[in-house]
Amino acid sequence: MLVSSETMQPLQFSNKTHNNKLYIPSLGLTLVLLISLASPASSCTEQEKTSLLQFLTELSWDSGLAASWQNNTDCCKWEGIICRQDRMVAKVMLASKGLEGHISECLGNLTRLQYLNLSHNSLSGGLPLELVSSSSITVLDVNFNQLNGTLHELPSSTPAQPLQVLNISSNLFAGQFPSTTWKAMENLIALNTSNNSFTGQIPTHFCSSSRSLVVLNLCLNKFSGNILQKLGNCSKLRELRAGYNNLSGTLPDELFNTATLEHLSFRNNDLHGAIDSTRTTNLRNLVTLDLGGNRFGGKIPDSIGQLKKLEEFHLDNNKFSGELPSALSNCTNLVAIDLKKNNFSGQLAKVNFSNLPNLKTLDVYFNSFTGTVLESIYSCSNLTALRVSTNKLTGQLSPRLIDLKYLTFLSLTTNSFINIANALHILKSCRNLTTLLIGSNFKGELMPDDNTIDGFENLHVLDIESCKSFGGIPLWISKLRKLEVLILSENQLSGSVPAWIQTLSDLFYLDISNNNLTGEIPTTLMDMPMLKSEKNEAHLDPRVFELPIYAAPSLQYWVPMALRKVLDLSNNKLTGEIPMEIGQLKSLLSLDLSFNHLTGHIPQSSCNLTNLQMLDLSNNNLTVAIPVAPNALHFLSAFNISNNNLEGPIPSGGQFDTFQNSSFDGNPKLCGSVLTHKCDSAEAHQAIILSRKPTDCKVAFVIAFNAFFGVGVLYDQLVLARYFS
Repeated sequence: MLVSSETMQPLQFSNKTHNNKLYIPSLGLTLVLLISLASPASSCTEQEKTSLLQFLTELSWDSGLAASWQNNTDCCKWEGIICRQDRMVAKVMLASKGLEGHISECLGNLTRLQYLNLSHNSLSGGLPLELVSSSSITVLDVNFNQLNGTLHELPSSTPAQPLQVLNISSNLFAGQFPSTTWKAMENLIALNTSNNSFTGQIPTHFCSSSRSLVVLNLCLNKFSGNILQKLGNCSKLRELRAGYNNLSGTLPDELFNTATLEHLSFRNNDLHGAIDSTRTTNLRNLVTLDLGGNRFGGKIPDSIGQLKKLEEFHLDNNKFSGELPSALSNCTNLVAIDLKKNNFSGQLAKVNFSNLPNLKTLDVYFNSFTGTVLESIYSCSNLTALRVSTNKLTGQLSPRLIDLKYLTFLSLTTNSFINIANALHILKSCRNLTTLLIGSNFKGELMPDDNTIDGFENLHVLDIESCKSFGGIPLWISKLRKLEVLILSENQLSGSVPAWIQTLSDLFYLDISNNNLTGEIPTTLMDMPMLKSEKNEAHLDPRVFELPIYAAPSLQYWVPMALRKVLDLSNNKLTGEIPMEIGQLKSLLSLDLSFNHLTGHIPQSSCNLTNLQMLDLSNNNLTVAIPVAPNALHFLSAFNISNNNLEGPIPSGGQFDTFQNSSFDGNPKLCGSVLTHKCDSAEAHQAIILSRKPTDCKVAFVIAFNAFFGVGVLYDQLVLARYFS
């Protein structure tokens, strides 16, 4: 099951530490501070000890807990146990102990137990009814376990329970919420059921019985249907999280009567409608508004400016349109604005960003904004991430961009900016930049090769693709010692592939495809440290992507994330043979040398590339027979050697039996069972001998990256450059 940052935050009511990531905190365990417990006593009662030992016996793995819990010792001194002065157990705190097994109902016999925390273990089975209906427990936390089944119904005659905090998030619970259970929860203050598989409509029973409910987190379940009006009866609610469900319809008007709301999130559902311009003003205490990933439309009303406490504003992936209201400037506490993938238009200048001194992230990717990047944005001195890509912006970058001293992520791609030389001379002064994406701009300009471009010392990702720039691969890139991802594809770069690329010791993704590069593939390129490393995954520094990058319209990934190790030299004019040293790149996952003028044979050393998942050598002038070596590439899911001059039998067995005929087209002298041209008896006998020939290849086993590759995936479908919007 997907685990979101909605469920992994510490339990709290509000948060004053902000970042650009989706923030939806869980329940407020700070409520525990409301519970006053006396200091521990010297010994416990026999009844209490018996109940605890029964709990211990029902564990299949106690992770050494039994060493502390001895029958001949005082249970008030046992690990994780705190008693009152009357020798009754008041707290059982066994979070993150590695416990396995079932939760014993005997814990319900601890008649003075107020606090039970079994979170972050591997407990399974159901949640005992004796704990939910306990006459003493006020805080029950079992989040991040493997508990399953449905929640029990309490008898309708059950008296009011003292339970104040219930956290059952990140388990395997399913089914609908039992209505009678919540009628007895009159004292409930915080409820977190997130990251389970609950179904049916969003429960509203507790809004009638639990008048003091403050925190309600229902995200990452399978709730469906409309949002009921009764949810507006939770008049003291401060946090309402119901993202990542299957909710439909509109937001009920009654919900806007909850003036105490501070955090409201219905992210990634199927809701629609417009933001009510009159009722929105009732939510004057709102700190977080997250309606991203729905079908909301219309304009952002001017009344949004009355939400003076607003810090997180997420309307991304909807159908909003029109210009941004100037009143947004009145939300002076804004920290994050996320409006990507809508239909907004007009100029960003409608908003006076100089009124937003706390702004850290601004994301307006994939809209229709026009004009230039307005000067007032450069007044946001705390800005760390700025993405204005895929709009209709024009002009040159302003020298004032260097005022953004904390900027780490900048994406300007797919606009109509000009003067790349000026842009780079400005950007080199942004010393904290880790990600710079400026492709699909500066059309037809000369790629600067100026040695005075000496900044970017912290850059990890550089994308200058699809600019149709001419010139050579610039020498100043050789100074970027922390560079991990370099994309210069779809330009008109000429000259040879520089040998100095090998000196970029952290580089693991190189795409210089679709250019006019000539000469031979330098053997030094076969000595890239990260591609020779035995480690197959490459983890970017968490600071690299302040904003998500995209593999598909509905997918987004947060770092730290694993990216493929890729070498793409395709669609150039490279000549000569494929270096024998290619076999050194043992952790390479994708190799594309297609559409060049390479000659000679496929090196036998390619058998060393046992982690390879994509290999494309098509449209070259390769000759001689296919070596048996590629038959050792057990993870290969995309293979293409079409349109060469290869001859002889196609090796059989292994991955070769899974490839389409098109993988071998354009080689009239090839024969094999998958082709129209079958091998004669002599050729077939040769193929059998070759397939049985022992090799020195060592087969390496790795975790396949299923998110990027699968059987039948087209070889050119997932070019990493497309991730960087």
